[in-house]
Amino acid sequence: MMGKIGMRPGAGLRRTRMRLFEICALLLIFAMALPAHGADERAVKTRVAPTYPEIAKRLRIAGIVKVEATVDPDGKVLDVKTISGNRMLSEAAEDAVRKWKFEAGDGKATVDININFTASE
Repeated sequence: MMGKIGMRPGAGLRRTRMRLFEICALLLIFAMALPAHGADERAVKTRVAPTYPEIAKRLRIAGIVKVEATVDPDGKVLDVKTISGNRMLSEAAEDAVRKWKFEAGDGKATVDININFTASE
């Protein structure tokens, strides 16, 4: 049985789904073209190197720990949390970044930081 003259059953639904898919694809492309506002760029005034955990050194655990720091308008670090990286290294990375000082800016900022731990011989 045909709903509209010359149309098969479900053809309108398929057309609607295809149009919805096209719109979603366009929105995704548009969103990817926008600059990311998840993290702000704030210049570092004072940087403190992390203390390599002794057990991690002995086990030759190395890698990058990515942390996210919340910085107040004066440049003081308010909060730090690990986004990714080895858990044996993350506490040392967080402790070091808590001691950093950033340039002053407008309002609070969220800054993504990569701390690289390299095991030396």
